[in-house]
Formats: sequence, C-alpha cells, structure tokens
Amino acid sequence: MNRLRDILNKNGTLSVLRQGFDVLGVRRKIQLAQFKPALAMNPDIMQRYAANRLRVVRQVRYSLYNENSIDLVLFLNGLPVATVELKTDNTQSIEDAVDQYRHDRDPAPKGQNPEPLLSFPSGALVHFAVSSSEVRMTTHLKGTATHFLPFNLGDDGAAGNPVNKDGYMVSYLWEQVWQPESWLEILGRYMVAERNEKKDITKIIFPRYHQLIATRKLQEKILSEGPGQKYLIQHSAGSGKTNSIAWSAHFLADLHNADNKKIFDTVLVVSDRKVIDNQLQDVIHGFERTAGVVATVKGGGGSKSSELAEALSGDKKIVVCTIQTFPFALEAVRELAATEGKQFAVIADEAHSSQTGEAASKLKQLLSAEEMEALSEGGEISSEDILAAQMASRASDKGITYVAFTATPKAKTLELFGRRPNPSQPAGPDNLPKPFHVYSMRQAIEEGFILDVLKNYTSYKLAFKLANEGKEFDDKQVERGTAMKGLMNWVRLHPYNISQKVQIVVEHFREMVAPLLDGKAKAMVVVSSRLEAVRWQLAIEKYIKEKGYPLKTLVAFSGEVNDKESGPEPFKETSKELNPGLKGRDIREAFKGDEYQILLVANKFQTGFDQPLLCGMYIDKRLDGIQAVQTLSRLNRCYPGKDDTYVLDFVNDPEEILDSFKVYFTTAGLSDVTDPYLILDLRSKLDETGYYDEFEVERVVKVELNPKAKQSQLETAIKPVAQRLLT
Repeated sequence: MNRLRDILNKNGTLSVLRQGFDVLGVRRKIQLAQFKPALAMNPDIMQRYAANRLRVVRQVRYSLYNENSIDLVLFLNGLPVATVELKTDNTQSIEDAVDQYRHDRDPAPKGQNPEPLLSFPSGALVHFAVSSSEVRMTTHLKGTATHFLPFNLGDDGAAGNPVNKDGYMVSYLWEQVWQPESWLEILGRYMVAERNEKKDITKIIFPRYHQLIATRKLQEKILSEGPGQKYLIQHSAGSGKTNSIAWSAHFLADLHNADNKKIFDTVLVVSDRKVIDNQLQDVIHGFERTAGVVATVKGGGGSKSSELAEALSGDKKIVVCTIQTFPFALEAVRELAATEGKQFAVIADEAHSSQTGEAASKLKQLLSAEEMEALSEGGEISSEDILAAQMASRASDKGITYVAFTATPKAKTLELFGRRPNPSQPAGPDNLPKPFHVYSMRQAIEEGFILDVLKNYTSYKLAFKLANEGKEFDDKQVERGTAMKGLMNWVRLHPYNISQKVQIVVEHFREMVAPLLDGKAKAMVVVSSRLEAVRWQLAIEKYIKEKGYPLKTLVAFSGEVNDKESGPEPFKETSKELNPGLKGRDIREAFKGDEYQILLVANKFQTGFDQPLLCGMYIDKRLDGIQAVQTLSRLNRCYPGKDDTYVLDFVNDPEEILDSFKVYFTTAGLSDVTDPYLILDLRSKLDETGYYDEFEVERVVKVELNPKAKQSQLETAIKPVAQRLLT
C-alpha cells in the first residue's frame, strides 16, 4: 500500500489506473483496472474488463483533521475517481455546492498534511457539484481559486437543462454518464493529462457534456450507416473544438465494426491549430503508451505529394495537414480510395488562409462575385470553402467519410454536409438540412466561455446626402448601386472623412477601451479595402503624434497598394511608412505584446484571429451574414477581468447585424433599457395560465418566510402546482 501511495503521488491517479505500477519481487506490473480495448477479441482482456468493480459510497469522511464528509465518492476497484456534493434546489443552489468545495474542501489546509482524496493529481480525478437542476465539475481543487465548468445538456440552445417530466433535470448524470460502460470509457479513453516540459501534470481534461455526446453519436452513426457519409458539427467558439477534434480523430482511427474489422485505414485532420498535433499525440499516448502514430504534413521542404503519399500509405493512424496542403491531401485520399479501396475519414477544422493558387482557383466556380472580390483584396478562404468546392465538382466519394467542425457554417456547407430530417425525401422547405450536432453561440455565452459582442454594439450612422434629381441616397443605397459605387468610394477615401473618423476612434479608445484589463486592452479597426487601410494608418498615426498620445498602431493587409496621393512607392505591410516598428516580426506576434494597442485590418484577420486582449472594434466596412458574425466574434474570447467589449459601427444597420447573428444564435439581442413593468407583465402572463390560484401562492410564501419551516413542507406546498405543469 505504501508503494501504491508513493506511485500515486508521483504519477497521478489517471496514469496508475491506466498503466498500473511495479513492485519489487513481482514480475509483472500490478494492474488496477482493465479498460475496454478498441478491438474486443481477446477473451482474457474482456474477462478482466468485466471484473472491474465500480462502487458508490455515501457520506465519506475523508480527513484526519476534521469531521467533514463528502456526499458521494465513486470508486473504481478501490481507488476513488470522483467526488460529488449534492444540493436540492428547494433549499440550496448549485452555487452552494461550488462554495462548499471552494471553502470547506481545501486539498492542502495550512499547517496540515494534504488531503489524499482531494489532492491533484493523486486524488479523485473529477469533482462534481450537483443540484436538482444543474451540474458543474472540476478536475483541480484549489481552494477559493477553484474553477468549475458547466456539465449540462443545454436547453434548446441555451445553457442549463430541460425539464425532465420523468425525474430530476440532472438524471442524465447517473442514467448516462455514470453507467459502468460509459464511466469506464471516460476514465480510459477521454480523460487527458497535460504535462509541462518537466513532465509534471499541470492539467487534467474531463470532457464537457457536448463533447462527450457529439463524439459518441458520431461513432454510433458511422457504425450504423457505414462509411462514406457527411457530418456537420456546429460547435461555437469556446466549445473546446481542439479537444473534440482530437477525440474524434482518435476514436475514428480505432473504430471497428461488429465483425471486429477496422472501419478506417487513416484519419486525415486539416487544422491550423498549432497545438492539434501535440494534443492528438497526448490523447493517444495517454491511452496506449504508443508514440509515432500521428504524422504532420506541412509541405515545408520537398514535395507535398510525396510527403502525403508516404504518410497516407504508411502505418500512421492519423495524418494532420494544414490548409495549404489540404487540396493536395484530398487528391491523394481520393486516389487511394479509388485505386486501392482504402477507407478514410476526413476531419476538417475551420482553418483559414489568404493563399492563392490552386486552392483559390478551385473556389471560382463556387464563390460569389463579392466573395471573389474580397479574396482578390487579400481576403481569406477556409477549409470549409475548399471542401465545398471539391465536393460540388465531384461525384460522391464512397470511400471517404467527411466530418466538418465549424462555429458558423455557410449556407453551401449546410446544404452539402447537413442532414435532412427525412433522408428519403429531397431537401425542401419542410425538409431542410441541419447540422449533425450543435453547441450554440448562445449556450457558450451563457456558460461563460465566450463574451456577447452585441452587448455594447453602437451604430454611428455615416450620414451624408448626395443630390441626384432631387432624391436623397443613404449609404446602403449608394454601396449597393453599381453606378454610384465609384462616387461612394471617393467619399469614403476623402482625407477629411477619414480624419473625422480617426478622431472618433482614437478618443473613444482612450476613454472607453484603453482603461480595461489594467491598461492592456486592444482594439481592431476594420476597413473596406487595402487602399483605405493605408490612408487610415497614415491618418491615425498623424493624429496620435499631433496629440502626443502614448499609442502605437499596426496595419495588416495582403500584397501591395499603389496610392500616389500617399506616396510614390507601393505600400506593403512591411513598409517603414506604415509599420516602422515591425522589423521582420509576424504581425500576430507583434500585436500580442504591450507595444501596440490598435490593429487596422483590410480583409485580413477578420476570421481565425484569436487575441483575447481585444476589447474594442471600429467598423468602417459593410458587413452582413456570416462575415458580420465572424468579424465581430474576434472580440468574444475570454480573458481574466474581461467583462465588456465595445463595437462602434460607422456603416452598418444594427438590425441587419442582429439578423446575421440570429442565424447562429436565435436569441441574440442588443442591450436596451430595462422595462420597469417587466415583472408585473410576467406575473399577469403567469396568472392567465391558470396553473395556480391565490391560495397556493400564499401557501408557498408562508412556508418560505417561516424560518422554522422544513423542506418537506415546501415540497408539499409546491407539488400540486408542479404536477399540473408537468402533466
């Protein structure tokens, strides 16, 4: 037992459960658990798997120093793997359970030895705070600094859980998650221990509910439908897509059918996330202790085709490529599927690139004129665009299963990847394609994983009049009219017009944005063209210098701009007139530090740019649809102390921006004044339902206001009304 305690302290509970431990004089490792293998053909392994013993113990006193007890502790073969604090909503809330962990379940009390059950990473692997309506969890207790994550089903796109007419709203926890086979799979395959350079465990990842259910449903559907299908997973920013993609790739690479035949020869993952290949390696190594099963193809040196052919034809379970090599990878996968009968799964992350060439040329048949114009102006294409272009121009690929992860699917992506409610009927108004699984923007906001960027959205109307036969034109009419577009561009580029906006932007930033995050807050200015970006940058630097403000700006755009009015030579990102302090650095890296506060962009960094210090955005460009959502969403990344964001829009109609967000977030709303009659109106609506009478209301109030009342009295008072509502 001393050896077990020592190895738990050294390697952590997760490693000991999966790998066992050595004891002097014993020839083999002592295994403390047997998890189900991907290939369930070995009868000895399956017998050991069936011999696992899962136990739940109530009111566990865990300390030598106090009489505290934890409501439930879950054990696997005698080792504690989870703790649970339970609360009833009638008397306490989920916050009480969280506070109990934070204040009364300290893993390392001052002047005492650490509490083994609560210590990280050698104690229980996960700690659940559970009420009648909500679940939260954490893998690392840190006293008052403990951070809990929601572990809820979601309620029709919102946070929380739906009403369960057959029982508790949180019954899925024991009916699904804690069921033996499910629980063993989570412990054996899902949980990941992240380590630092010294190989010390710094973090343990437990899947959030939407990650767990999406990856499980994906496997179930592929097994029931067979390979060759398409799956669109719409998971918002803040959903943890890196882990979801890593788990999906890992599970699909090991997926076997009922005859124990491997479904896929290789899983191809396209992603520009720098951590994705390391994350995949960690997931697989943590489960199998197997290295070298993930190959990353970047095409940096030598032939992309030969590098891909070697990776896809070899023994690699998973091949990761960037968006730059994605078109070549798709061609290679198609050829191998057609000529050698191989089966592939292609998992596409929402990677973005401003590349041109072959990938861009494939898009010409699919993109609108406006999209192609944006691309020529330095705009970006995505893996979603490449997939859609390839699939629209080809017949069905029977040997390839496509899984697309995106927060904001385009209409053409939904049409190609979405699943019709009635698959036997063609798509139509009553049979529209839908995503395979959704974790909505609304739920991510309400659960605190991203910010609501519309909260402080303000329209600063660009007002002007253009006389034409006695008629007046607003900016939208002018922008949308081909004959007037040239005149509108001249108005927008006029030095006086730009200088007025520059003054507004700088002064608003100094007053509203700069003080945020202890002075570290940053802002982005979005303009319509590269030419505008050049003139804005020159104007904003001039204004800042004249005022003597301690601010520095960067401007980002692709290619070069000829503007004889601003300078004799073409302007580039690296021009000393625009970004003199860049000195060869990448703009993303330069903008991370404290040196620069404002970034001007033209069709660049409006997608796929994550800078959590961004708190302000100034828009001088027509935005609608998915472009509006993706651009404003640059602000939604969370950061300690980041509670507010500001958007000042010179061009767009707030209602049109709101309509764009409603596609992905049905209840998005702009901030407005509070209606003082809201409560009275709500009471009137509730009274009209007829589910209760005045006597029943008074009975509940009487119990609530009685400090000596018991919980049973409250339940008795509420139960008649609750039964009417639920039947």
